[in-house]
Amino acid sequence: MITINRFDVKTFLTKAVKDVFDTMLSMGVEPHDPDGGGGTDGYRIMASVGVVGEVTGVIAIQMGYGFAKEVTASMLGMEPDEIESTEEVSDVIGELANMIGGSLKSRLCDFNLSCQLSIPSITHGSNFKVTSMKGAQHERFCFHHALNIICVDIYMKAKGDGI
Repeated sequence: MITINRFDVKTFLTKAVKDVFDTMLSMGVEPHDPDGGGGTDGYRIMASVGVVGEVTGVIAIQMGYGFAKEVTASMLGMEPDEIESTEEVSDVIGELANMIGGSLKSRLCDFNLSCQLSIPSITHGSNFKVTSMKGAQHERFCFHHALNIICVDIYMKAKGDGI
């Protein structure tokens, strides 16, 4: 039987998110209690990548749109008020999802759970909810940079798990 519980998702994902934010954005992030308030309410952006293969699922990152503009500016070497299009923001947040998803994909492959990633899908808005696919294991990890919250949701199930 194949299982996705063979490695510590929390430790690995925390390292992946910290590394991406530090290396690509020069922004330190720290874990934040998902139930600790100050979440991703209001107008926000979510980028998700699908996982297919021995493991099926979705990895989604979301944050408030204002912070997403700061993240975009940092990655592009600009000031937030210089970001004029939602396309720029979508591209950068999609790339963050791709990098974090790629790190998780690599780790799954290390455990002989071969899989591929889809291209990022982007959602903007204030009235949407992410729901789990049937039988998937769901984990939510949140982080903060100053007063800004970033949440990463992982929905996964492995072939043969019988979940």
